[in-house]
Amino acid sequence: MYTLKLVVVIPAFNEDKSIANVIEAIPKGALDKVQVLVIDDGSTDATVSQAEKAGADKVVSFDRNRGLAAAFRKGLETALDMGADIIVNIDADGQYEAREIPKLIEPIAEGRADIVLGSRFKGWIEEMPTGKRIGNILATKATSLASGMSISDSQTGFRAFSRGAALRLNVLSDYTYTQETIIQAAHKGLRIVEVPCTFRKREGRSRLISGIFDYAWRAGLAVLRTYRDYRPLRTFLFIGGLLSILGLVVGFRVLIHYLLTGMVTPYLPSAILTAVLLIVGFQIVVLGLVADMVGADRKLMEEILYRLKKDQLQK
Repeated sequence: MYTLKLVVVIPAFNEDKSIANVIEAIPKGALDKVQVLVIDDGSTDATVSQAEKAGADKVVSFDRNRGLAAAFRKGLETALDMGADIIVNIDADGQYEAREIPKLIEPIAEGRADIVLGSRFKGWIEEMPTGKRIGNILATKATSLASGMSISDSQTGFRAFSRGAALRLNVLSDYTYTQETIIQAAHKGLRIVEVPCTFRKREGRSRLISGIFDYAWRAGLAVLRTYRDYRPLRTFLFIGGLLSILGLVVGFRVLIHYLLTGMVTPYLPSAILTAVLLIVGFQIVVLGLVADMVGADRKLMEEILYRLKKDQLQK
């Protein structure tokens, strides 16, 4: 048995039918000390009372539904305040198997990882609708490209964090945390590993995610924003370079005509478009250089924030 403290965080929104089963299935002997923290995201049913009856050590309730990202962010903050050495996040709907928590935390407890993802696609899936499966695969591909890591399941809600990793992550999204935390972790040099996990059929529709298309759109934006923030020079160089190349392609025939005739009048619209594309492309490249300098300041501020949080929690 590892002499570490584990806090299992369960974000929940109107999950009174399943949350008790999730809490009761958490193996209390996974580490030397195990506590259960429920983040009630403005539930209007009996989620809180069911969680307390099932043995939740602490319940934090929002006055209204704030969404998955806010619940996850509050869960990390509260778990750190509770003195967690390892934090496990698991959904309240019972689709993930809480009895697999020891397998999830083992790489962290042994010092081999900072973050562990429970991969459904490496494990066993009882049921996943085709639309959701395709969406998960596409989102995972996008996250893998943005993070530079080979991930099989970036959307999983079953994941574990070391104390150090939780201190370094800063969830800024107002919708979901899944892609942002992976991209951040990769660019901060945190070690991420995956372990197979079980994924059961869900009874009813998701209450934390309103719809697959809305989720895909907003999650995609989160990936792009996070990549832009951590790779600004590469992002703006790509956009600016693309516009500049397009401008050169459009202007090629204008240049040939000018060299042959000394005139650009027949191709005046193309000449104007070429100039606009080249000017805008150059400006975007310059913006990328400025953003890269700002990014250096961001790294410094995040390091300061990490040290402040660490010192505050040690008091």
